[in-house]
Amino acid sequence: MPRLILLLIPTITLSLLLLLSESMRFDLRSGSTKCITEDLKRESMTVGRYSVINPITDQDQPLPQSHHITARVTSPRGNSYHYGDTVDSGSFAFTAPETGDYMVCFWAPSHDPPLIVTIEFEWNAGIDARNWSNVARKGHIDLMEIELKRLYETVRYIHEEMFYLREREEEMQQLNRATNSKMATFSFLSIMVCLGVVALQMWHLKAFFERKKLL
Repeated sequence: MPRLILLLIPTITLSLLLLLSESMRFDLRSGSTKCITEDLKRESMTVGRYSVINPITDQDQPLPQSHHITARVTSPRGNSYHYGDTVDSGSFAFTAPETGDYMVCFWAPSHDPPLIVTIEFEWNAGIDARNWSNVARKGHIDLMEIELKRLYETVRYIHEEMFYLREREEEMQQLNRATNSKMATFSFLSIMVCLGVVALQMWHLKAFFERKKLL
């Protein structure tokens, strides 16, 4: 058993490093919009959180009304999955019904003079979106069992991701074949048009020289 644990520790550590997610922070100028996209697979879970950083150093002071933002999450077909109007923070969670690029857009209202709103945003998908601490509390299982479950979910997710990438590769190959076929047809038609124009010019020149009795 100790030997098994020693063999599992490097693998578990690597999986933890791969699954470690850090929140991103960016600035948004008043009156402007910033959008972030994420490629999600069908039936994959995604969780996001965002909050505006208070520009006032005194944390007891409320966030100024000028620093409230509007946030919207949309699917590839434009369906809305989250909308926050004039908020200072928010979160969303849903299971993607289709594969494609999902978009989160943040908009800061215009202000005179212009100001900068700092937003902290975290977006997890797939295996990263699962709350493993809740799994531990509900199941009353020990740390090693949690890591084994996390490792199993990671392997399963990587396996599904490989199949997904293979499907995308096949789609791209089909697109390339269709494009090459269209280009070949277009090239053939272009050559035929050029030959037709040359033949027409030669016929016109021959008729011209015959009228002038040069031939």
